[in-house]
Amino acid sequence: MNIQIREYKDSDIQEMNRIWNRVVDDGVAFPQEDDLTEETGRGFFAGQTYTAVAEDTDTGKVLGLYILHPNNVGRCGHICNASYAVDADVRGLHIGEKLVSDCLVQAKAYDYLVLQFNAVVATNVHARHLYERLGFTQLGTIPGGFRMKDGHYEDICPYYFDLRRLH
Repeated sequence: MNIQIREYKDSDIQEMNRIWNRVVDDGVAFPQEDDLTEETGRGFFAGQTYTAVAEDTDTGKVLGLYILHPNNVGRCGHICNASYAVDADVRGLHIGEKLVSDCLVQAKAYDYLVLQFNAVVATNVHARHLYERLGFTQLGTIPGGFRMKDGHYEDICPYYFDLRRLH
């Protein structure tokens, strides 16, 4: 499998929505509760600073995606935020690592200074290990900050990466 991370195209929207909505429907990682439709997905992905997909160049299939956007405004506008989603059928193939690594490069290219994750669910151990392996710093823990799909609450762990460290 040859995986390329590239900017998304309109023709990717249907697959992007499917992957995104699966994560939303799982209810254990993304704060959103409503699925994207073709119309809302098109606007959502177009409204980001940058949106990318992981594509299997052998088949043209979209395997994952990320969105990059400001985390705040004004005096905190130099801090960005991102979300990542990988197709459930191809998890474990290091696609998430490729997405996060590309996102760091894009964030720096857009002149952000810090990439911050506000709400990494504590039980999302694969994501947490990846972020820590790539050099992100955990800021602490917010007890009960995420309501899981089944209604119970899990802690969230904010993380950040100082993009000025990249060359």
